[in-house]
Amino acid sequence: MRGLLYILSILGVVGLAYWAYHQGYETRQTARDVQQLQRDIGKAHERLAVLRAEWAYLNRPDRLRELAEMNFERLELMPLSADQFGTIAQVAYPPVAPIAKTLLVNSSAPSGTRAGVEQLHDADHRLIAPEPPVIQPELFP
Repeated sequence: MRGLLYILSILGVVGLAYWAYHQGYETRQTARDVQQLQRDIGKAHERLAVLRAEWAYLNRPDRLRELAEMNFERLELMPLSADQFGTIAQVAYPPVAPIAKTLLVNSSAPSGTRAGVEQLHDADHRLIAPEPPVIQPELFP
């Protein structure tokens, strides 16, 4: 009976050794895969930075102005004139929210003085009403 117990113990130890050996190799392979993914992410960030720089270079105002002048007749562009601009009275402003009408903003007070009220200010320290939340319709009733 002892012999059987010894054989089963040795087989268990060999099985656990094989499992540990196999797990070590899987761990090393996973670490190599993670390093490769990090290299790929770094390369993608570099490509993105190059693309952003190229976009900024191609969208320079002086270059766009030259292209517009070169292709003025082919694109059938109209010359820019003063009557193409509107007045401030023609601008359609969004309606003012009721909470914005009741709150007065003191330019010397810190912006966090009113607890629970989200305040946004423009350059003239006027209160701008926060946008109402957009409620998505339920797609599946």
